Amino acid sequence: MKRLLQNIGWLLGGRGFNAVMSLLYLALATRTLGLEGFGYFALIVALGQAVTGLANFQTWQFVVRWGANGNGLADATGFAIALDMLSVIMGTIVAAILVSTAPLWLPLPQDLLWLAFGYCLVSVLAIRSTPTGLLRLHFKYGTSTAAEAVQPAIRAAGAVLAWLFMPTVAGFIIAWAAAEVAVALALWFVAGRTDRIDLSRISLRRIPRAHPDAWRFVWSTNLSGSLNVAGKQVMILMVGSLGGEALAGGFRVASQLGQALVQLAQTVSKAIYPELVHARDEALAMARRMANIALIGGVMAVLVALFAGRWGLNFVAGPEFEGFYWAMVILAIAGAVELVGASLESLLVSAGKAHTAFIVRAVPTILALVLLDAAIDWNGAKGAAFAVLGSSSLAVIGFYVAMLNLQQIRIMVEPIDPQPPKEDRPAPTQQRD
Repeated sequence: MKRLLQNIGWLLGGRGFNAVMSLLYLALATRTLGLEGFGYFALIVALGQAVTGLANFQTWQFVVRWGANGNGLADATGFAIALDMLSVIMGTIVAAILVSTAPLWLPLPQDLLWLAFGYCLVSVLAIRSTPTGLLRLHFKYGTSTAAEAVQPAIRAAGAVLAWLFMPTVAGFIIAWAAAEVAVALALWFVAGRTDRIDLSRISLRRIPRAHPDAWRFVWSTNLSGSLNVAGKQVMILMVGSLGGEALAGGFRVASQLGQALVQLAQTVSKAIYPELVHARDEALAMARRMANIALIGGVMAVLVALFAGRWGLNFVAGPEFEGFYWAMVILAIAGAVELVGASLESLLVSAGKAHTAFIVRAVPTILALVLLDAAIDWNGAKGAAFAVLGSSSLAVIGFYVAMLNLQQIRIMVEPIDPQPPKEDRPAPTQQRD
């Protein structure tokens, strides 16, 4: 528990730096581009992140899961890199399809389509899940945090340069693309120094031969990751498709400020997963303690959003975005719910129940996307935020029920009294004086 809290501290330190930098580049982008221009920017970024999330396998979990014993680390890393290569191919195809059909469903001008495809391609090539897994396997959270700090730093510097020399959507997208490349190179560099990466072990066959359930775990975690993307980036794309670029831009700002807790939930999840893999006997108790801590933090964060959110929107994005205050508060509540559920979801995945976690996440997410059109017609950005809140709440309730079932199964299989009956026990031997 002490090491877990220390690792979370490292990750939260990185998130704190990221938060400060994000306020800087968010303020520059919103005030420079305006509501509609920032809407175009938000749609392109969401498109790139959606493509990456849909095509990307959660390879960091594979490295932690199958490399934890040390003997299979080279094969686990090779398997993860092979999946990354597959992700690049899949992502390029998906990006080409989505961008070529974008005029039919997204309010993007024709002159921004090639820019959108280029950003999608850079995002896919900058996949960095495998080196992140290597660092987490060895609990190198300080090193990982330092490498990941490259991204917000480059984004902030690029936003300043775009504001000065290229105050257009293209200028800010180029800054974001440069940050993606820089952080990927930094993580691969430090991961290579931590562990020698044997490229000859790149294979899609070795790990499945040693672990028959490997592909089931791979597809379950990939689909779960895709659902997390659907809950955020695809939601922004659909808001833009149904409500226009201005609504997408405002919803993006409200989401980034209000759902900062979702990023915190991901931080907790990423820190706790390796610990749950290494300490299976204490996994349930550890997950329960983390959920209790998260509940306190979530309530405090929602109160901050409620009482300081309007001022924050005005200070960061300007008065043009003040109308999205209640959407931001609702999304903050959804983030608090996700924060409580982060350790529960990680517990299911670490226990080999990734398929259960996927199903529990899938049903509410699909329901939210199906009802999004009606929600926007009902109450605009606030309606879309309520759809996100409903999805998060149902998912976390499902994780809790699944955890209770997992606990009952463990109680059933564990012997109640491991000692033999009293009459069968050997008589105690007499001790020497």
